[in-house]
Amino acid sequence: MKFILAIYTLSIFLLYFFSRKKYSRHIAVLDSKQYPLKDFLVIGLHIIDLVKYKFNKSYDRILYSKFTELSGLKDARYYVKIHLANKIILLLFCIEFILFVGSFASLDKGFWIFACSLILSVLYFTDYELNRRINERRTAIQIDFPDFLNRLILLINAGMTISRAWEKVVTENNKPGPLKDELRRVLAEIRSGKPEIRAYIDFAKRCKTPEITRFVSVMIQNIKKGNSELVSILRVQSNDCWQMRKNTAKKLGEEASTKMIFPLMLMFAAILAIVTTPAILSLGQMI
Repeated sequence: MKFILAIYTLSIFLLYFFSRKKYSRHIAVLDSKQYPLKDFLVIGLHIIDLVKYKFNKSYDRILYSKFTELSGLKDARYYVKIHLANKIILLLFCIEFILFVGSFASLDKGFWIFACSLILSVLYFTDYELNRRINERRTAIQIDFPDFLNRLILLINAGMTISRAWEKVVTENNKPGPLKDELRRVLAEIRSGKPEIRAYIDFAKRCKTPEITRFVSVMIQNIKKGNSELVSILRVQSNDCWQMRKNTAKKLGEEASTKMIFPLMLMFAAILAIVTTPAILSLGQMI
């Protein structure tokens, strides 16, 4: 097993050596916090190109849809490839760790159960982390959207056009977040000549929240046919959004409370052990 470990480690080193120059620019834009093994992703990218992976499986299409939401249509394919490269490098390091443990442990049934469980956990973790990022993004958008909608309604009601009101809300909003990024993107697309309806449709596709889908439907209907009751319709939707925001905040609070249960149980067990240990030792001495 030690010989296999040595050969395997050497192979990974050689892959890294031959791929780092070719793919170093490819990974330069990535965030090290989001991809802790960023420097080693060149190995995964090299393997993907080596096997001439086609990205035509149903799993790839699911990833493409998710990264379209996170990064936009333009960069989705790039991040799908990065995601797969990240999964490959995690799997390679996982196998190396298993070989290292196997060099000092007996290769019995328990070892193989441990090895398979670890590999499956690594494969699951990368997709779980991606889904977590998407859910956090959607929640952040749902929380920030009612504020944006309220300001937009006030400006439209004051006589501004939709595009001018949109621009004013975006430029005056100093709160960072995914919604602000998306609103600025819509504004930039319209300024660069993209049809307004197309920009709104793409906005809804990227956000994938029911509130924004309904909002975009109202906006498109107003552009196509005109609607004298636009402000009234948006006010009704604004009330619904505020109610949904309250429900989201309540849900997040309940989840936070649930997460606190396990640490509290550990603290209780530790306190119980501290309190009861002297009594148990005293009873042992008496017996």
